[in-house]
Amino acid sequence: MADNRRTVFVVDDDLTSLAVAKVALKERYNALTVNSGAQLLKILEKSIPDLILLDIDMPDTDGYETIKALKSNFKTADIPVIFLTAHSNSDSELRGITLGAVDYIIKPFSAPLLLKRIEMHLTVESQKHLLESQNHELKAQHHELERQKSELINFNSKLQEMVDAKVKTILELQGALLKSMAELVESRDDITGGHIERTQSYLGALLEAMKNRNVYTDEVAGWDLNLVLMSAQLHDVGKIAVKDSILNKPGKLTPEEFEEVKKHTTFGGEVIDKIMESTSEHTFLTYAKTFALTHHEKWDGSGYPRRLKGEGIPILGRLMAIADVYDALVSDRPYKKAFSHDEAVRIILDGKGTHFDPILSDMFFNISDEFGIIAAALRNKSL
Repeated sequence: MADNRRTVFVVDDDLTSLAVAKVALKERYNALTVNSGAQLLKILEKSIPDLILLDIDMPDTDGYETIKALKSNFKTADIPVIFLTAHSNSDSELRGITLGAVDYIIKPFSAPLLLKRIEMHLTVESQKHLLESQNHELKAQHHELERQKSELINFNSKLQEMVDAKVKTILELQGALLKSMAELVESRDDITGGHIERTQSYLGALLEAMKNRNVYTDEVAGWDLNLVLMSAQLHDVGKIAVKDSILNKPGKLTPEEFEEVKKHTTFGGEVIDKIMESTSEHTFLTYAKTFALTHHEKWDGSGYPRRLKGEGIPILGRLMAIADVYDALVSDRPYKKAFSHDEAVRIILDGKGTHFDPILSDMFFNISDEFGIIAAALRNKSL
């Protein structure tokens, strides 16, 4: 059977003291007696005890010099040392404790007291080693958690890059499909070529002004402005259901024909509803549907298709109304020549509070020069 008892070295030049100590220890500990400090240091090169009982008064190398040597060696520095001495004075006890001894026992000693002191210090030492082991384990766990955290951060970063790239690809695909669809609708209407690109640019200027001037801040706080601009391309998608003969009529429309054209708003809403049925991502389609259904509503309730009035008209519809009308005013039509930029601005301001949202009308006036610059740039681009 393995011997699990702790080992105690007893160091003393007095053979009687060594014999007494060995008898006192033998029932509980493996006791090794050593008759000098120099011999102890040699033995320690090969064997390390759990505790050392060290006499102070020894020839050649006394207990003080011996403990100094023990504490200067990292292999032996943590061995608990109890001083044994025949002298009882506070100076020698203080010196021993200062040099690193854990206790101080006066000879001749009581065997039960000696055993109790040894047990106490070995228990403390065991607890100390346990705490150090636990602390080491906690540090190791901490380092491992930090390593795992770092790996997770790196993984999440790479994953986010992959997600961002995927989202970018999807958005580009959505944008391309929307643009193609809008251009398909516009290709059926020879009269209003370039209308979608121009209104989208005007809308961008209005949205930027709203952000910079804190206009309707609460209402637009949750908007994804990129999706808003993207979806604006579908505001006239309902024209796909209007007859070519009406869309491309070179002259002014009859009242009956105009009623057919007005239906492009509800047709647009229905087209977008159909798209929504086959997709789970509805944000930009919701914006698009709002544009399609409400960009011909008027502030005073005289617009179409639902004769919405005032703030009952979604802000997207109120914004597109300005962009749409401005573009119609500054563009040639079979039934009219293009108005100048200044004339278009005056007409929109005249419609403040009747056709257009008064707040947005004022904002438009403040940035109307930007509309003129956009119109000129896109006109030159098409030449």
